[in-house]
Amino acid sequence: MYNIIRFFLFLFNPEFAHHLAMKSLKIANFFGLLNLISKRNRCKPRTIMGLQFESPVGLAAGLDKNAEYIDCLSKLGFGFIEIGTVTPRPQKGNPKPRSFRLTREKGIINRFGFNNDGIDKVIQNIKKSKFRGILGINIGKNFDTPINKAIDDYLICFRKSYLFASYITLNISSPNTKGLRKLQGSDNLEKLLKKIKTEQKILNKQYKKYVPFLIKISPDNTNLQLTSICKLLIKYKIDGVIATNTTLSRKRVSASNKRNESGGLSGLPLKSSSLKTQKFLKLKLDGKIPIIGVGGVMSGEDGKEKIDNGADLIQIYSGLIFKGYGLIHELCRAIK
Repeated sequence: MYNIIRFFLFLFNPEFAHHLAMKSLKIANFFGLLNLISKRNRCKPRTIMGLQFESPVGLAAGLDKNAEYIDCLSKLGFGFIEIGTVTPRPQKGNPKPRSFRLTREKGIINRFGFNNDGIDKVIQNIKKSKFRGILGINIGKNFDTPINKAIDDYLICFRKSYLFASYITLNISSPNTKGLRKLQGSDNLEKLLKKIKTEQKILNKQYKKYVPFLIKISPDNTNLQLTSICKLLIKYKIDGVIATNTTLSRKRVSASNKRNESGGLSGLPLKSSSLKTQKFLKLKLDGKIPIIGVGGVMSGEDGKEKIDNGADLIQIYSGLIFKGYGLIHELCRAIK
């Protein structure tokens, strides 16, 4: 069935197809059709970061930027959902076209640039939702906020998200916001982690609720950069790390006519570099900090490979677009 749906959706440009698919999902949910989806083959629940996940298979940030479709997406069988990336102020993102489908390579290039309705609107949407599962909120900085002021943006979003998130992710690795990846550098990262950790302690005391926070890193970091990141994660006892964001490399899509489009590449071409980064994190973190593996998960075996190589949880995005919600159950069967 999904092959037929995909054939229809792939007739349109990726961004229009995305909105069409999500609106259709919302209509299907309204009429109760998503309740007919089987929830079989779920993995055993597991506790990570003090949170109980129904299954280790989650939705990565980017699909539902504004928390408009949480109720629909939760019916597909995810163990957790991450929305965003969200910024303090609304922003339109980069000019269109800004998403490109590499069908033969099973990849997607995007340069959205954190297009979203802003943290206040997103929190309103979350309040309206009936979803009571594990919800991650992915936060970032506005495009026009200088890097030396970026911490202020993260603090704004962190404070406003705190009561409504199961966990919060700091997106410091998108290649589509100018200079953002500089936040992965030792000095900038240490300042950011120190500030957010201090704020986490204040909010924990104020609300009597502990909300874990993670950072999402790039697959394009060198081993030296990753070693520095790992040292800081351990030093500040960060709750988790997501490996990885999209890549700027075009090594695995060199034959594609879309290879020269700027932006981050996701999907199958990201698999090897994402897994390589994850393996390095596993080695350096030595089990001290949970890892969420994401990038190139297109089959049950891909998911199992990530779990077998140190991931405590996994997320999908491009795989969902290319294979449909059946991939969720395929992953659960493979992971067990």
